[in-house]
Amino acid sequence: MTTNVETVTLKDNVYEVAVKMRDHNVGIIPVVDEANHVIGLITDRDIVIRGLAEKREGSASVEQVMSNSLVVGRPDMTVKEASQLMADNQIRRLPVTENGKLVGIVAMADIAREEEFISQSGQVISEISETTGEHRSEQPRNIQ
Repeated sequence: MTTNVETVTLKDNVYEVAVKMRDHNVGIIPVVDEANHVIGLITDRDIVIRGLAEKREGSASVEQVMSNSLVVGRPDMTVKEASQLMADNQIRRLPVTENGKLVGIVAMADIAREEEFISQSGQVISEISETTGEHRSEQPRNIQ
């Protein structure tokens, strides 16, 4: 899990988000409120689909393009639980919260780096891309 996660607020605009994505080489940035509670996510795809493709300016608000339908994980989840949650919801990145506050983010790349889960990560990626297939049973391991 990555714990040093860049965030934006509803006060930011799409241009500022795009600059952060470029500067930090990321494709997703959580949107948080003043108390660091996750209220949404904005991805590079959101910027293209809900921003550029709908002819929004760079000054458009984050709220106009962000995804507010959230699936989040817990810090005490196992790698298996996190990968299953990601597969079930067809997501490649999972914000991790504790008491609603952002504490990190798990990406498929994080799971793929876990030697024990290398073969499972391919299965999860396949399941993210399409919703069919059985899930393998692996020994639980914490994601931290």
